[in-house]
Amino acid sequence: MEPKIIYEDESLFVIDKPTGWIVNEAATTKNQPVLQTWLRQFDYPLVKDTDSRHGIVHRLDKETSGVMIVAKNKDSFDKLQAEFKNRLVEKTYIALVHGKLTPEEGKVDAPVGRLPWRRDRFGVVAGGRNSQTFYKVLQFFPGNNAGHTLVEFYPKTGRTHQIRIHCKYIGHAIVADEFYAGRKTARNDRVWCPRLFLHAASIKFTHPESGERVEFKSELPEDLSDTLQNL
Repeated sequence: MEPKIIYEDESLFVIDKPTGWIVNEAATTKNQPVLQTWLRQFDYPLVKDTDSRHGIVHRLDKETSGVMIVAKNKDSFDKLQAEFKNRLVEKTYIALVHGKLTPEEGKVDAPVGRLPWRRDRFGVVAGGRNSQTFYKVLQFFPGNNAGHTLVEFYPKTGRTHQIRIHCKYIGHAIVADEFYAGRKTARNDRVWCPRLFLHAASIKFTHPESGERVEFKSELPEDLSDTLQNL
């Protein structure tokens, strides 16, 4: 399944990224689908600019699906990056987590950084970078192992794996999360949920050219909506 262009104008693309796609090219991404490589087929000012990653302004994890912005020119790229840096971009994610999440609305405020004992992994660490995630419960599914909760998350900061780490931190790891739910739990989850249940559902930002506030959405993909139907 290829990425889909939801919206396009002179300044930017809004892309719906499928699960399984890596965002940026790296030495380790051989023989895997990469968004940065896919973008080379289009003709726009930043398409050959590797310094700005062909206009990719922000990232989603490989298994996370959903909405992303790609800038077409340097001016748009700089303005959008500044918006992310100044926390002016409003993002909504949907996730299915283990257990019954209470209260139904709240905030997780815990610093995120690299684990000193394992530099390739991230977690809540003293002295990490300030990280905040707000949430709202959408639905609770009672059932095996204390049930599962469908949640909307609104991260105010954009740390690597932030939502996944914060879910683990509050004792409600995301379903099928091999890094943070624990290997055994994730393996059991993948019997009924094919992948990490995390989707970037919407993004709201100020358009770099018009100055208007715009919002774009991505529907929950079939693999995740089927998982909910089966609960």
